[in-house]
Amino acid sequence: MKFEIDYKTIESVAGPLVVVKNVRRAAYNEIVRINLQNGESRLGQVLETADGYAVVQVFGPTNGININKTSVTFLGETFQFGVSDDMLGRVFDGQGKPIDIKAEVVSSEKFDVNGSPINPISRTMPSDFIETGVSSIDGLMTLVRGQKLPIFSGSGLPHNELAAQVAKQASVKSGEEFAVVFAGIGITHDDASFFINEFKSAGSLSRSVAFMNLADDPSIERILTPRLALTTAEYLAYEKGMHVLVILNDMTNYAEALRELSSAREEVPGRRGYPGYMYTDLAGIYERAGIVKGKRGSITQLDVVTMPGDDVTHPIPDLTGYITEGQVFMSRELYNRGVYPPVNPLGSLSRLMNNGIGVGKTREDHRGVADQLYGAYAKSQDSRSLSAIVGVEALSDTDKLYLKFGEGFEKQFLSQGNDQRRTIEETLEIGWDLLSALPDGELTRIKREFIAKYRKNKKD
Repeated sequence: MKFEIDYKTIESVAGPLVVVKNVRRAAYNEIVRINLQNGESRLGQVLETADGYAVVQVFGPTNGININKTSVTFLGETFQFGVSDDMLGRVFDGQGKPIDIKAEVVSSEKFDVNGSPINPISRTMPSDFIETGVSSIDGLMTLVRGQKLPIFSGSGLPHNELAAQVAKQASVKSGEEFAVVFAGIGITHDDASFFINEFKSAGSLSRSVAFMNLADDPSIERILTPRLALTTAEYLAYEKGMHVLVILNDMTNYAEALRELSSAREEVPGRRGYPGYMYTDLAGIYERAGIVKGKRGSITQLDVVTMPGDDVTHPIPDLTGYITEGQVFMSRELYNRGVYPPVNPLGSLSRLMNNGIGVGKTREDHRGVADQLYGAYAKSQDSRSLSAIVGVEALSDTDKLYLKFGEGFEKQFLSQGNDQRRTIEETLEIGWDLLSALPDGELTRIKREFIAKYRKNKKD
């Protein structure tokens, strides 16, 4: 049984925070309703309580809050979000309110937006391949069901296009139910329209749920948006048995909101002004991906992280890399050379790739082809750097061969249209087309039987 207690004892308003005094029995994460004089109400959440004071984080603007005439009602419960099957095909704002023209969602159940802790021994190791249709990801940094794999990008790079392409093209085994939950965190109106139009044009909106927190919405709302998306995903995965791909775009905007909130609370800042607890806060979001024993569904995360100044050592990508299982690294250099998607294999990896490839999942030669492509492309970059110093004519025949391989790899393997879907078999065949131009003696990372079976136009 919950107890609602009303107070008219606001002491101060600082940014997104409201401080209420003479409070009894307030609890951490308790939800409050702020009742304005004009009849409007806003929701908030208790961040801190001590010595009769409660610090409330307001989900929305704090303008119009009159210290003397505004009341605060403590609702005696945590933030609960109503979920339902009817949410598929719908678009919501950053607070979970429908913004499409359809009727309100009738919620069958309500769940705490902070999720429920999962016992580590209840987790199942991810092991099933998710085909994204993007060669660079499927071939070299394979996404596995239940994995959390961020996209490290920079301002102006086509991470939105890549995220939308994966959302449209991703598929699981035939006969299994699949859904996409998208959370736009601090994105522009143009970006929001882009994602919705992409989902509609691909006919995938009916299997999608979208939450849109726009750039001109209150920044503090960005703390709530990814939690709403993940609560929806947990319902679809663990209650309805669906395999859910969650796309959170952009986690950098989330971290900036976290820093703003920390500054308003006058906390001692950590590295570059971000709160010292940002690691655990981000982990509370990323770790909600996975597979739980006894449940048919799964949650896979693809999180977009734009690196300020393209700095991979910045606290946001740095901490994200520690928590997640790899990264897809987008290169400005490749982008400037006209490669789409500009995914640089030399800065990317999937730590769970070996679990999701091989016989019965992709193909027997997948690991060897990926290793050989990676090694050959690394050598091509060395040849490219050397040619910039001594000129192409001064290169050895082997260096010239790798230089040509690198150009072909970028044009044929990495590059593909944002509406072009490749199967894993097509991806591996393109890889073999490129590797077949190298002498046998250079193919040191592939088993000899696979070379004999798959190589084309053999050369000694």
